[in-house]
Amino acid sequence: MAPGILVDEQGASATTTTPSHPLKSNNDAPRSVFPDGIRTSGQHPPLYSSLKPYSAFPKVITGPTVWTREEYVDAPEKWVHPFTDDEIAELSATSDAFIASGTPLTGISQTNFPLPELGKVLTVLRHDLLNGKGFILFKRFPADVWSPLKNAVAYMGLGTYLGYFVSQNGRGHVLGHVKDVGDDPTQIHSVRIYRTKARQFFHADDGDIVGLLCVHRAQEGGESDIVSVHNVWNTLQAEHPDVAELLTQPIWYFDRKGEVSDGQEEWIRQPVVYIENGGRQRVYCKWDPYYVKSLTRFSEKGLIPALSEEQLRAMRILEETCQRLALHMVLEVGDIQFVSNAHLLHARTEYKDFAPPAPRRHLLRLWLATPEGEGGWALPMPDSSEKKRGGVQVNDTPPKCPLDAE
Repeated sequence: MAPGILVDEQGASATTTTPSHPLKSNNDAPRSVFPDGIRTSGQHPPLYSSLKPYSAFPKVITGPTVWTREEYVDAPEKWVHPFTDDEIAELSATSDAFIASGTPLTGISQTNFPLPELGKVLTVLRHDLLNGKGFILFKRFPADVWSPLKNAVAYMGLGTYLGYFVSQNGRGHVLGHVKDVGDDPTQIHSVRIYRTKARQFFHADDGDIVGLLCVHRAQEGGESDIVSVHNVWNTLQAEHPDVAELLTQPIWYFDRKGEVSDGQEEWIRQPVVYIENGGRQRVYCKWDPYYVKSLTRFSEKGLIPALSEEQLRAMRILEETCQRLALHMVLEVGDIQFVSNAHLLHARTEYKDFAPPAPRRHLLRLWLATPEGEGGWALPMPDSSEKKRGGVQVNDTPPKCPLDAE
């Protein structure tokens, strides 16, 4: 069935098949607003004409992106990298020099953050994140020793070797903070769950790679799970091929929760599972159930279709399958987790903070873009070749690097 037919059958007359405004290049943005001259591209509808029908999808995926929990649960040496004393010393010296230079944190780059030795490790890691198992856990980052500024500088300096920072919200935060700030998690139409203690179901973020640095732990909970999308796909093909097919259809509406630029719609219609638009023709996933469940304010007005019983069933089966196949880990203070958003989904358990005056659970977050021309996946998106593709960008909101949640 051709993309879009089911949407028309559901009566989505308000849905467009092309972006609501022309996409301008973001790689020559005004330096008076964006220090490196590159603007986060933001969220866009897919190239509907480039979407592939279910018949074009593989029934079984093979290769290094397909992994099982059993391969890693008792083999931490395959996915855990404790920073060596020499690596920490290099990272520390480079961070101190960057701070002394007075360069704004929003202007950090490989050029002004040289890591001659550790950079080699990160280059290998980048390839594995994009084309291999898709995750790594660093340990021994001195988060409880260094100042908040030095933690941020060192962490973002590491990130420059993996991708380009993209804005994570409408405020322009390129350094994010996963921390409970008292927002109500039941108000999913307006609240981002990372700002609450609530459980996060399996999802992918709006950047090619996500990084999380643990600065403070919770008293209990807040544990991390990751799963290979390609293992999930193979399992669905074997157990629920009808669900697999439904996930390839562009009938899923994703909420933008008000973080939109002028002229953009409040939602995006797209599939959950894609095939690359060229490249290696790999299966790619874009999913977050909170962004799909929060659209009743529009479906009740008839602006978009309500979720069907088949979609609700598919969502339930997808989450249950991810839970069954996931690798579980606990992030300790000084741990850094980097995860691919192209072929992994990740989740977090609900958590409880220590009583004051103990600090609340706090993770520093990076969203990193890996454009198509620099080894990234060939996405059926209009900004696939943009350096800072994806992310959340509202008009010309400038990038910010707050040192705490705000």
